[in-house]
Amino acid sequence: MPEPRGPGGTGKAQSHNPVAYADEKSDTSVVPEKPSNKGESQSGDPAEMVEERDVAKGNVSKNPAPRTPSRNKVVSMGLEGVRIAAKRDKKLRFTALLHHITPQLLEQSFYALRKDAAVGVDGVTWQDYEEGLQERVQTLHRQIHVGGYRATPSRRVLIPKADGKQRVLGIASLEDKIVQQAVVTVLNTIYEEDFLGFSYGFRQGRSQHNALDALMVGIKSRHVNWILDADIAAFFDEIDHDWMLKFLEHRIADQRLLRLIGNWLKAGVIEDGIRVAATKGTPQGAVISPLLANIYLHYALDQWTQQWRGRHARGQVIAARVPFHSGSGWGSIGPRGEPWPPYHLTVVLFYRSCGSVWTRCTCRTSR
Repeated sequence: MPEPRGPGGTGKAQSHNPVAYADEKSDTSVVPEKPSNKGESQSGDPAEMVEERDVAKGNVSKNPAPRTPSRNKVVSMGLEGVRIAAKRDKKLRFTALLHHITPQLLEQSFYALRKDAAVGVDGVTWQDYEEGLQERVQTLHRQIHVGGYRATPSRRVLIPKADGKQRVLGIASLEDKIVQQAVVTVLNTIYEEDFLGFSYGFRQGRSQHNALDALMVGIKSRHVNWILDADIAAFFDEIDHDWMLKFLEHRIADQRLLRLIGNWLKAGVIEDGIRVAATKGTPQGAVISPLLANIYLHYALDQWTQQWRGRHARGQVIAARVPFHSGSGWGSIGPRGEPWPPYHLTVVLFYRSCGSVWTRCTCRTSR
């Protein structure tokens, strides 16, 4: 029989060993510190290591009191309980997450949106929606939980790029933005415990500046043999929907939440008044797209990089995965004057001998 869930709890989770990973070194707090500018530490760790996040203060590393003397389960504590469970067990799959999307979270998500953002196909502005917000949020919450909420297609917008081409943006409707922001809040409590230290893109408290600082310290304090500079071409346009959902299923077993994300991926765009369904990619401009991109690359790239440098590299390795956007000032131009694509990976390889070689490759995300 299914186990009852306490009020406001994290719900059921599929795991045979909920505390197996509680003491691993990768258990860190959510907010990273700014890396040092002063070279290697006294311990001799490479510069990237200073990007690792300190363990949170308090007693979060201890197991919460069990609900009954006979059950060693995590006490229900809302989203904080989700974070603790995700931190404790890296293989835990969450089966009940949608109930964390409450009217209060939807209201917070609304106020987290930009007031001057472009409108979607609904034509509703932030100021329009704020009128009667309480009633609107209650209705939206009810629709989400009874299955009445439907994702709408994005409004297609073309913006010029520095190389003369055009980037396609998908502007979601306002209610889609609100629900996506709420889902991002829920999922971040899980994935911020999973993402690796060299992932700097679209994460709270991290930026391109942090990544460049880590690389600069490493390059100045080590003998550099190779710098591998890889651009992920057309990344948002090429994300495979099936693989995206498979990657999500490593952690998410709530089928309602997975269907919600799948509907956003397939909603498509409105072009010349006609709906064009999407078969791949996630819209640039959608609130949830940056998080989906990080999850995709966490499994497709970051974990491979981490494994390779731990098992096969013959020297020390520093990696930094960063989003660079054309037109974003200092971060928009590469070493030969070309614009950066939306996602960028730099890997610095350190060996005993001196010298440096700059190589470049273009990667695509299709299977």
